[in-house]
Amino acid sequence: MRLTQRIIAMFVVMGMALVPQPVFAGADTHFPADWKKWKPLNTVMSQVGGLPGCDADVSSLPAIYQETVATYCALRPEGPGKAQVLVKPASVDAYTARKGKYANGENFILHLKDLKVIFVTGHKGGTPIYGAYTEDGQDITAASGPLATKTCITCHSGFTAFCSNGQCGRVIK
Repeated sequence: MRLTQRIIAMFVVMGMALVPQPVFAGADTHFPADWKKWKPLNTVMSQVGGLPGCDADVSSLPAIYQETVATYCALRPEGPGKAQVLVKPASVDAYTARKGKYANGENFILHLKDLKVIFVTGHKGGTPIYGAYTEDGQDITAASGPLATKTCITCHSGFTAFCSNGQCGRVIK
């Protein structure tokens, strides 16, 4: 490569480094390729069909719901929209029992249908781990913000009255 070409290539690379790029951290969980076969459960969220819009007054709701709406409104200004909880068939009994004991691997999902995003909760050595993916499996787990594992951990461990070992939902019979 001639000197002129090298100089041009160097400026192109330097210019690319100056353009802000999204910072993805990578999920702690794996993408469950069979997630569409997982069992949708009857939860409060599935009964109401989703999460309220960002303009909704949620101040009278429990703090976990307020935080959830605020977090997901950061992804979509009009609100996260339709949502569904899906549980791996082998984990349904553990989820229903709500005792927090899960096998290693991916166990349940919050599917934000309008955003086409799935939030995966798995377990490793009894500890919950998290990840965010597009419906087709692209890892979109970020280093910070609403798609970060730190955000998942903060919410899923900060509301112990509602959450048990990563599970923040209940089955309604």
